[in-house]
Amino acid sequence: MEHLVIVGASLAGVRAAEAARSEGFAGAITLVGDEIHLPYDRPSLSKEFLEPEGDTEPIYLSSDESLRDLDITLALGETAIRLETIRQVVVTNHGEYNYSSMVIATGSSPIMIPGAENLDGVHVVRTLEDSRAVRSALDRGGDVVVIGGGFIGAEVASAARKRGLTVSIVEAAEVPLVRAVGADMGASLSSLHAKFGTELLCGTGVVGFEGAGHVEAVALSDGRRIPADLVVVGVGSRPATGWLVDSGLELDNGVVCDEHLRTSVPNVYAAGDVASWHNPLFERRMRIEHFMAAAEQGARAARNAVTPGLSQPYVTVPYFWSDWYGSRIQFVGVTTEDYEVVSGSLGEEHFVVLFRSGNGVVGALTLNGQRHIMKYRRMIEQKKSYAEALDFAASRRAAAVFG
Repeated sequence: MEHLVIVGASLAGVRAAEAARSEGFAGAITLVGDEIHLPYDRPSLSKEFLEPEGDTEPIYLSSDESLRDLDITLALGETAIRLETIRQVVVTNHGEYNYSSMVIATGSSPIMIPGAENLDGVHVVRTLEDSRAVRSALDRGGDVVVIGGGFIGAEVASAARKRGLTVSIVEAAEVPLVRAVGADMGASLSSLHAKFGTELLCGTGVVGFEGAGHVEAVALSDGRRIPADLVVVGVGSRPATGWLVDSGLELDNGVVCDEHLRTSVPNVYAAGDVASWHNPLFERRMRIEHFMAAAEQGARAARNAVTPGLSQPYVTVPYFWSDWYGSRIQFVGVTTEDYEVVSGSLGEEHFVVLFRSGNGVVGALTLNGQRHIMKYRRMIEQKKSYAEALDFAASRRAAAVFG
């Protein structure tokens, strides 16, 4: 009997299982996950979940009943420890699963700074337990230090400031978000912190933590000491590929895949944060750690896995969003050094920035530009010219003036 094994019971894994059934796959499906919870939404853990009035229950991606109705076997609380591709077996801490095809969707793991192993009060935000601990600490109050000026760190800082807490963000780079949106955009977005009372300390690193049992302060490389009752580490993540080291799969900043999400080993596909795949739209390899990509990749990988003769490439325009201090940041595509502000102004409450490559539009960044962003995403997907994107921007400005 055919058996699809999916390792990773988060968004990519759940959508993979559902897509296999919708494709008509009649074999067995096993969804392996190392957490005991039913699959739940992760992006909300650093957003709505941490808000003072936010819901304390996770957003589940599917119910136990729905998964049973699809005849999907859940193997929760099991950690994959080895993949034997010759035998076509996934080995977990509880046993083995033979597969005829499989999807790797193990995601990524947050990077923790050494020195905090025996201290309470130092957290990352990745799992439901992580977010519950951070929310409880925020509700208790005190001084908050966020290490890392990226999107998750900014979301935590925003939630803390809404409670009136003292917040400091420590960022090793001179400008936050350089790799994500470039230096100019990173500086503009990060100016929100000062407007809402968050201290941003750039160009300095963390050399240690102080405290007896519970964190009391963070020591910086420039000699400063920042008092802390809660420390949240948001310095990035690594693809969860440690269990695949001896599998024979090609690994390079994730599981290397072609445009069909096929790995270097027959019958094995990858999706979500762990997948490093060739995106034909931009003719480059990408690894995207965002909600929409995980959902789409999971579904495409499973369909390709169970119907390889009908395999289709996964092509997408990357999209992500982040909420800071009541404002929404959205980005589509890729950045370049050739950009133009086509609506509003950097540093104001609203702006739209377009990124250009040659004669084409390849990216767009908005602050409070929800009515604009998806139109630009479609234009990038359709390989519209930069001139067409400028025309659309002009029409939006005219509508705002005369509408």
